[in-house]
Amino acid sequence: VSLFEDCDTGAIPPIGAAYDVPVIVDESLGNAGDIYFEGGDHRTLVHVSGKDFRNLTSDAQQARFSYPAY
Repeated sequence: VSLFEDCDTGAIPPIGAAYDVPVIVDESLGNAGDIYFEGGDHRTLVHVSGKDFRNLTSDAQQARFSYPAY
């Protein structure tokens, strides 16, 4: 049984609350104006405002684990 049965293989949803799994969000997203993520498959891109993403992930643990490429 797959945890993400409604997602394509390899697609991991960023909103863990929908699946009752813990989520860690990079601190850098706290200042983002716009957030884009896969929508459960490798063809769909979902856009939410930074504010809405922060609301959706308000229970997530915050950590610094990524750095800008520039």
